[in-house]
Amino acid sequence: MTTELATLGGGCFWCLEAIYQDLKGVELVVSGYAGGQLANPSYEAVTGGKTGHAEVVNILFDPEVISYRDILRMFFISHDPTTKDRQGNDVGPQYRSVIFCHSAEQIQIAEEVIAEITRVGVWPAPIVTQVEAFTAFYPAEDYHQNFYRNNPEQGYCLFVIAPKLAQFRRMFAQRLKG
Repeated sequence: MTTELATLGGGCFWCLEAIYQDLKGVELVVSGYAGGQLANPSYEAVTGGKTGHAEVVNILFDPEVISYRDILRMFFISHDPTTKDRQGNDVGPQYRSVIFCHSAEQIQIAEEVIAEITRVGVWPAPIVTQVEAFTAFYPAEDYHQNFYRNNPEQGYCLFVIAPKLAQFRRMFAQRLKG
C-alpha cells in the first residue's frame, strides 16, 4: 500500500481529527502544529498566537481509496474557509484555514479545489484559505490526540464537535469506515 500525507488547518484540530478518523482510506490522523517559527512548540505557546503555528492535522491516507482532491473537498465543507484567523469562537492565527502542501502536485490540486468550491458557490464569501509549502509538523501533546473519542462528554465536544461530526457523517455516510 502506498500512502500520502495531507496537512490541514481549519480551526481547532480536535474537529478535523474527529472528521477524518472515520473515513475509508484514512490510516492515521495526528493533531499538531505547523507553519510557525518555533521548533517543538507547546500548546500554550501556540494558543498564545505568537509562534506563527496553526493547529493542524496530519492525515496519512491511501490514495487508492480516497484522493487528495476528495480530502480537500471534505475540508472545505467541514469548516468555514471564509474567515481569516477564526473559526467560531476560536480567534487568532493559530485557527487559520490553511493547507500545507507536500508537493507541487498538492499545491496545484489545492488551487484547483479552491477554484471549484468558489465556482460552485458553496460559500457566500471569498475563500481565504492559505496554501503553503509544508516545512515541518510537530505532534501536539498526547492529551490532544483522539480528543473527541476520549472525551465525548466534554463541553466543546458536545456543543461544537458533535454537531459538525453528525452533519459530516450524514453527508458522507458512504465514505465512512464500517
